[in-house]
Amino acid sequence: MSGSHPVVLVVEDEESYVDALTVGLQREGFMVHVARDGRDGLALFERTQPDLVLLDVMLPGMSGVDVCRAIRASGAAVPIIMVTARTAEVDVVLGLELGADDYVSKPYRIRELVARMRAVLRRHGRPVGTQLADTLTVGDVRLDPERHEIRVRGEVVTVPLKEFELLELLMERSGRVVTRDAAIAYVWGDDYVGDTKTLDVHINRLRGRIEEDPAKPTRIITVRGVGYRYELPG
Repeated sequence: MSGSHPVVLVVEDEESYVDALTVGLQREGFMVHVARDGRDGLALFERTQPDLVLLDVMLPGMSGVDVCRAIRASGAAVPIIMVTARTAEVDVVLGLELGADDYVSKPYRIRELVARMRAVLRRHGRPVGTQLADTLTVGDVRLDPERHEIRVRGEVVTVPLKEFELLELLMERSGRVVTRDAAIAYVWGDDYVGDTKTLDVHINRLRGRIEEDPAKPTRIITVRGVGYRYELPG
């Protein structure tokens, strides 16, 4: 445990999903540890003693159900939320029978997941975390998550929710490339099956709102074949 910042162990093998989830949970005040398979998850569980485990059912080698069984067999009462992309309920039922506290089905939104996580943490009397209200400022663009406000050169710019979340992700990782998969998972949820051009449409709309010349962007840069980068001021 870590005071008011709950420690979450994420056991998940899909890299693009891990990337978006880590950023989202950190923004909500969680300390995040990540394991890419079941055996590493158990080892990391022993080392970190997390406040909550977010456990994917479909893992290479050792399944999430087996990890849940091993954690409960050790006597640990840590809250466990199972994550499943399967339509069949057998894994969910088995996980709950083994002692999982809740489950979520993919796809889901990070804010919805966080609400479920905090509900489970409250039931166990553990710290629930608080959203980090720090504003993000890069050059002359300022984003305030708490007030849901964007200012460009001091002027308020109104954007829809998904564009706000996309800009928040890009500014949070300014100077680094955000892959297309990570951006889609963060804004639309993992396992999004719609047209990926939706991302490009939202990027273009954002450029129209914050770029001086949207046709020649200097803030949101395309990294061909990879994704986008929010450029740090020179």
